[in-house]
Amino acid sequence: MGHHSGFPIAATGLLFLALVSCSPSSVLLSPVPSRMESIEGHARVWLANPEGTRTKFAFLLHLPDQGSIEVSSVLGHSLYRILITRDAAYLIIPSKRVYWKGDETEIFDRFLGFPLDLNEMISLISGEWPGRPQERPASVWHLERDAQGRIMAGQREALRFKVEEFIPDTRFPRSLRFEHPGNSGRLKILKMEFNRPQDRDVFAADFLRDYAPKTWEEIQDILNDED
Repeated sequence: MGHHSGFPIAATGLLFLALVSCSPSSVLLSPVPSRMESIEGHARVWLANPEGTRTKFAFLLHLPDQGSIEVSSVLGHSLYRILITRDAAYLIIPSKRVYWKGDETEIFDRFLGFPLDLNEMISLISGEWPGRPQERPASVWHLERDAQGRIMAGQREALRFKVEEFIPDTRFPRSLRFEHPGNSGRLKILKMEFNRPQDRDVFAADFLRDYAPKTWEEIQDILNDED
């Protein structure tokens, strides 16, 4: 996995806990369905490295293998988009009409400071951890439950997370802290809803035919210039 040596994506990274006042009861915008097909919402993140960076992101996760995450500064300036399709993963800078194609765990590593796949990201947000594929035995999660059976903490190799707050009367984390040698921080969910009708092309990557492919170093230079 590559690392982000001063990368502003990580710097633009994740949630800040001095979050907007939003009562826990107003976080869920729709009832929890018996069968979850998609999760959509907004979150904020604080990252320790580099030096207490914070960002917001909007997410649309279609279970089990498609996702779109749009990252912006705390002031609302659009920074980049992560697009995970069934076939590929991209980090896109729409304002410059450029993109970088990489492995999905590599892209999440650029985003958060540690490798993660889309299924793990979905699990962190949903609080539901299905069995992991056996082809990656080194990636087995050791999970801890509270008295209500909710996942309250987990560890996979050097990566550990702990739920600090749940959305009341649900298994969904409202706030969680993560720690890894590459980075640490805190993520907080602001709004979330389920199974909203979606445009059939929402995860299509056809539009990238009009964008220029870049190396990771070129993408990093662009983001550093905009930081």
